[in-house]
Amino acid sequence: MQRFEGTSSYIATDDLKVAVNAAMILRRPLLIKGEPGTGKTVLAQEIAKAANAPLIEWNIKSTTKAHQGLYEYDAVARLRDGQLGDERVHDIGNYIKKGKLWDAFTSPRLPVLLIDEIDKADIEFPNDLLQELDRMSFDVYETGEHIAAAERPIIIITSNNEKELPDAFLRRCFFHYIKFPDRETMKAIIDVHFPDIQKTLVGKAMDIFYEVREVPGLKKKPSTSELLDWLKLLMNEDMPLDVLQNKDPTKAIPPLHGALLKNEQDIMLFERLAFMSRRQG
Repeated sequence: MQRFEGTSSYIATDDLKVAVNAAMILRRPLLIKGEPGTGKTVLAQEIAKAANAPLIEWNIKSTTKAHQGLYEYDAVARLRDGQLGDERVHDIGNYIKKGKLWDAFTSPRLPVLLIDEIDKADIEFPNDLLQELDRMSFDVYETGEHIAAAERPIIIITSNNEKELPDAFLRRCFFHYIKFPDRETMKAIIDVHFPDIQKTLVGKAMDIFYEVREVPGLKKKPSTSELLDWLKLLMNEDMPLDVLQNKDPTKAIPPLHGALLKNEQDIMLFERLAFMSRRQG
């Protein structure tokens, strides 16, 4: 498979390119961590696009179990059909639902498999996948089938660090942490999304954005995706530059702040800062 060099719509830093290509050479799962909104999920989509490969997405929830990635056997439906005299009941295969790993192992073209937000599941979830990810095969006990991958799929696993992952699982992965973009990288990302945006607006908006992220005690720092949303709103509202250039500390909350601040604690924090500045003034 060709090397990953980013795409026209995804700015990949050099260290991220190195990690993706190393994982593809080793054919080990690439475990991606980073703040929410730093492009972890989009990375898998862009790798698939760059490689012209099918993308198979397994979005993990708190209730997801590892066996669901292999297959599920619906014994209740078979029992019901048996009671109703349905002919389908004689073929147990009618009650086997293929999981995302099954789809990835049997894909006619080498796929990219995204296991998204693995840390949402319980702590045993990663361990329960170890054997299948090692062997790239599993057995369907109800039908006697043996499902094996002809070639190891490219596996991207994302985590928001909500839970620690087991050491045995980590040993089998190539790891990369996506750092929050610096100003230069962020500017390149903005240019991709808004090629015609006014440069002065970008500069002032980025000043405010990075200042907001540095406020002590902030519960949720705004992410890249939230900056892009904010810029889109500023452009749509035709916000005058002097509003952004206004450094009046008594007006600490940025305009259209609902795109950046996502909970009442952070809004109250900014209101307190403004109140304290007014008192000191």
